[in-house]
This record gives sequence, structure tokens and C-alpha cells, in this order.
Amino acid sequence: MWSFHKWFERHSLILVVGILVVVSIGGLVQIAPLFFIESTIEEVEGVRPYTPLELAGRRIYIREGCYVCHSQMIRPLRDEVERYGHYSLAAESMYDHPFQWGSKRSGPDLARVGGRYSDEWHRAHLEDPRSVVPESVMPPYAFLANADVAVEQMPEHLRVNRMLSVPYSDEQLANASIDARAQAEPLGENAFDFEQRYPGAVSRDFDGNPERVSEMDALIAYLQMLGTGVDFNVYQADTPENRR
Repeated sequence: MWSFHKWFERHSLILVVGILVVVSIGGLVQIAPLFFIESTIEEVEGVRPYTPLELAGRRIYIREGCYVCHSQMIRPLRDEVERYGHYSLAAESMYDHPFQWGSKRSGPDLARVGGRYSDEWHRAHLEDPRSVVPESVMPPYAFLANADVAVEQMPEHLRVNRMLSVPYSDEQLANASIDARAQAEPLGENAFDFEQRYPGAVSRDFDGNPERVSEMDALIAYLQMLGTGVDFNVYQADTPENRR
């Protein structure tokens, strides 16, 4: 009955074709559901699209390779939950292109870093990591404070994300450059309009220099919002500790 397997063993080309067929079937089984991602990920209250400044910060985070040493995925294991907080929910990454999950950690997981440290701590950590974490192997990123955010690119950045199903409105696209500056200028003339377009977003001078909107502003704004949108008290019943 199974003698046909000899064809695969004796003819390498047939074996290769057979492997390709099997891998293709398995790939389709895994990939096809992603075309219906809206129905496979349960929406969670509090998860929102990134503001233009946060989105710029996320791009800097990826550009500088921060994801290589810091994952953003807390696994449902007791030691991870006790150290980092509630395990990651799929909906938290629904607006991430690409997502920042991973298994390699030279530093702590950053999925819940938002609000855990002050802006001043983040500035010191980015300028001289060992000034706040003596054992850190992270390189310094002090140059970010001297580089202005390319706010003129933000409308196109939001437009590309909207093509990937991030629900940015026409008004948000039209005011992307203004909003990128307004988030770092809480007393500016556009601050109120920014708050109306992005309810719940934090607006303040993140880098301590009100004279410019720097890449340091953007990166800290991104870090400060990670894990802050969802009220995890709602999900406490699902933690490993409560399932004992």
C-alpha cells in the first residue's frame, strides 16, 4: 500500500516536488486565516492607532535595532507575568506593521514599559545607559536629542499604514505633520485639536527641550505608550496565578 514512497526515495526531483507540495499546503493553512485578520483578533477596549509622533518613534525604534535586544511579547508563564505584567494580547499588536514580538532578549521585555519610568529616566538611559543601569550593554543614543523628527513625512507614513487597515481618518492624515509637533508642545496652539483627534494620548515635552521636536521626543513618546492602553484589571482572572 505504501510502496509508492520508493519513488520519492529513489528520485530526488520527485522528492523535492513532494516536499514543496506538503510545505505549500501547510503554509496555506497558516497564512489563509491572516486574510481574515479582522475576524480572528478580538478587539480590546483601549487599543488605538499610534499618534504621528509615536509612529515616528516606533520607526526610530526599528531603525536603531532596538527590537534585536528587546521583545514586546510577554508569554503566559508565571515568571514572565510576575516580572513584566499581564501577558500580551494579540489585539495589542493589531496596528503594528511589523509587530515587535520575539524570543531574543539581551534586555527586558518592553511590552509594559509605558509609564513605568519617567521621561527623565528614559532620557538618561538613552544618553548614557550605564548611568541608570550599571550592568547595561546597550549603546548610547544621545544623538537622538540633536536630530529633528521629519514631520513632513508623517502624512505619507500614516497613509501607508491606512493601506494596511489602520483606521486613520482623512482629518488625521491631513493634520499628521501638525499633530506630530502638537504632541510634544502641550501648550501650543494646536494642542487642543490634537487631543480631539487622539483621545487619551499623552501630550508633553518628552525630551526636555521645548525648542525642537527631536527624535528623542518621538522615541520616548512611543516607549511611554507601550502597554498603557488596556485596563488589565479586566483580565486578572486569566492570569496563571489565578488559575491555580
